[in-house]
Amino acid sequence: MNAGYNLDNVARAAKVRLMIFDVDGVLTDGSLHYGADGEALKTFNVHDGLGIKLLHESGVQTAIISARVSPQVVKRAADLGIAYLHQGGHDKLTPFHALLEKTGLAAEQVGFIGDDVVDLPILRRVGFAVAVPNGRAEVHGRAHHITEAAGGRGAVREICEFVLRAQGSYDRVMAQFLV
Repeated sequence: MNAGYNLDNVARAAKVRLMIFDVDGVLTDGSLHYGADGEALKTFNVHDGLGIKLLHESGVQTAIISARVSPQVVKRAADLGIAYLHQGGHDKLTPFHALLEKTGLAAEQVGFIGDDVVDLPILRRVGFAVAVPNGRAEVHGRAHHITEAAGGRGAVREICEFVLRAQGSYDRVMAQFLV
């Protein structure tokens, strides 16, 4: 819908109590590198990780819903303190509904950032739908907001800071670094 920082997007982000992240193409750049033993390797952006931790400090919960299964994602989620993790299968809607039930939140209180058509069922339901610029056109068409940074290249940090600013907690969580 709209790639800009308009007031509607700010209002949507201000309501977010849970931010859900896709992995491949969002938390990573979507590339898969294979090691000598055939294991898939993923590269995560440390700036994105700090953004997620800052969301936690502000009281926003986080989750990962990913179609692929990867032990690296389990490790990354644990390192970042991401409480909710679902991997495996193109049906992302079922774990999304389970997450709403578990948290007691309404879909309007949830943000989701995705990049591919398997993300559309969630993007169509959340209060704050976000896409990365390297995402598919169909995803862009359903997003309320499109990040400037690409997936795996700071898009998650950008959206975390957007939510923090919209909720008025950016200065508070950043104060620890600006002393």
